[in-house]
Amino acid sequence: MDEGDPGESGKRKPNRLINEVSPYLLQHAFNPVDWYAWSDEAFARAEREDRMVFLSIGYATCHWCHVMERESFEDPEVARVLNEHFVAIKVDREERPDLDHLYMTASQILTGAGGWPLNLILTPEKRPFFAMTYIPRERRFGSRGIIDVLTGLAQMWREDREKLLASAQVVSRSLDARPERGRSPQRNMLDAGFQDLLLRYDRVSGGFGPAPKFPLPHNLLFLLRYYRLKEERKALEMVEKTLRSMALGGICDQVGHGFHRYSTDAGWLVPHFEKMLYDQALLVLAFTEAFQVTGDRFYERVAREILAYVDREMTSPEGAFFSAQDADTAGEEGGYYLWTRAELEELLDPDIFRVAADAWHVTTAGNFLDPVSGERTGKNILHLARTPDQFAARLKMTGEGLETALTTARDALAEARREREPPMTDDKILTDWNGLMIAACARASRAFSEPCYADRAEAACGFLLDRLRAGDGSLLHRYRDGQAGIMGQATDYAFLISGLSELFMARSRPAHLAAALDLWQIFHDRFWDTRHGGYFTTAAGQDDLIARRIDLYDGAIPSANSVAFTDLLTLSLLTGDTVYEKRASELGKLYSGPLSRSPAAYTFFLTGLSLVYGPSGEIVIVEGDDGAGQEMAKAVHQRYLPFTVVIRKTGENREELPRLAPFTEVMDAPGGKSTAYVCMRHACSRPVTTVDEMLAAIEKK
Repeated sequence: MDEGDPGESGKRKPNRLINEVSPYLLQHAFNPVDWYAWSDEAFARAEREDRMVFLSIGYATCHWCHVMERESFEDPEVARVLNEHFVAIKVDREERPDLDHLYMTASQILTGAGGWPLNLILTPEKRPFFAMTYIPRERRFGSRGIIDVLTGLAQMWREDREKLLASAQVVSRSLDARPERGRSPQRNMLDAGFQDLLLRYDRVSGGFGPAPKFPLPHNLLFLLRYYRLKEERKALEMVEKTLRSMALGGICDQVGHGFHRYSTDAGWLVPHFEKMLYDQALLVLAFTEAFQVTGDRFYERVAREILAYVDREMTSPEGAFFSAQDADTAGEEGGYYLWTRAELEELLDPDIFRVAADAWHVTTAGNFLDPVSGERTGKNILHLARTPDQFAARLKMTGEGLETALTTARDALAEARREREPPMTDDKILTDWNGLMIAACARASRAFSEPCYADRAEAACGFLLDRLRAGDGSLLHRYRDGQAGIMGQATDYAFLISGLSELFMARSRPAHLAAALDLWQIFHDRFWDTRHGGYFTTAAGQDDLIARRIDLYDGAIPSANSVAFTDLLTLSLLTGDTVYEKRASELGKLYSGPLSRSPAAYTFFLTGLSLVYGPSGEIVIVEGDDGAGQEMAKAVHQRYLPFTVVIRKTGENREELPRLAPFTEVMDAPGGKSTAYVCMRHACSRPVTTVDEMLAAIEKK
């Protein structure tokens, strides 16, 4: 079939991807490449015609995916080679994270590295034997181009196939490996995690490791818990330095707020410009908890700014959250976010311009280099080279005066930016990433006493539970354009259960806890490895993968198993049912070996492990007729209590709550007076009826 040939109208004909839902696949729907989506049909053709499979995985907001499409997949000669020798399959990694994890692991086995676009060559049996990321169309600096690579592989498939098949066999066996169960991780693993992060910590700019530098908020969440457990000031210093450096740097959109995906340099200046929903969610959690620990309103302000950005640009009309925004605008990376000095001078009043240009370090030469030539472009990535207090002192202004000037400048630039072509928004709604954002909104609502954030969490939650479930109650993974589909994966269950648990603590509605418990049962029944323990990435019965994997590693996004571990401990505290704690204990045994080798690679799991070894417990506030229960709850929620769950027993839930959390049945408000029960390890202090008494009881724990 020649689906890329021009039609009589002069327009290109679409290929098979035109019938897909994914924005990423639709971006390739007019390529001359004879693309398939991942399907039995594609592999049946590969087997029938004795062809290799060219598997290409990316996502809609990926800059280098766009570059490779323009250079190669839109090129007739590349398409000719692919169509002649391969069956070409295109996959959206966000729609199919299971495929992405599986074949990214294969890439790391084959090459020691990975990234997107991720391109692999498979046998018709789906076994990989060759991997590459971005590769140019033609030879550059001694490296082969894609046509050279593909024609060379086609020759090997004809003349030396056994060598390729042997490699595929070795990789496939490695992909089918299971983590080994050891003993339960001990308390000293928390110390090992801290020391590992300390070794990787960048004392100059914050963050961990060299460039490129990712936010990795779960590192910070663990360090905050370690600080609380051990009173280790260095842990808090690492968190504060990292959060402030990011918030002042170019990785943070200084005009519209929200954070870009990562920084290409060590100093957080030059971002990879796409914005991902999961980064916003995890960073809201990190900034919110930093505020609870320190009381510093700077962290609250940044968390609120992220939430405002998500509400404005990444929220669907129904209240669920979109996936991402692109790095490119009109083919230019970051163009939407860059400014020349002349533009600022034209847009701002002279006095405001002088303050803004100095504070944001805007120069005529610019600080953004052309990604191809490496030359300065005259464009600037806005960032604060000093803290606001330092700038205010330097400019002999008050802090309030500086903030007023920068707010005025931001408003003017934001208005001007609305006239630019905006970056594409990937409007897929993913259950797992929405689960993270629900948790973030609910936590912020509690910490900042801001009901509107819980309202947003509840709207998104209602959408997921209504639109992204199959008839048997199981979850679906993706929704777009009125279509829900793709069987739910482990992250969908683990992340949404986390969001529901947080929303229950924010709103005290038993329906949220009941939904979390129902989903956990489905999750456990369909994903648990009964032989070795742990949760598979995919459900039993999904048979389109060559291996079911159990993922433990906490990368840019925490693993399903790490989040599930914390979920189970939280559910045990919320319900008083030790079956969840026992399951967490079994799950934790899979981490013993990996933690001993690289504890900093599993920091979200370590946040859960700190719950095991910290002063974990429950605070049950029974609201009476005096209205004091709300003040008690507010006082608790504003404090950093990472090892404690909070349950409010109200007039609305007092009949239903004991069914889900039986230990709350005997807890009451004698004489109609609001009463708090502070418990730790299933032992409660005497009931108290004032905020001061409650806080004193908490401190004793």
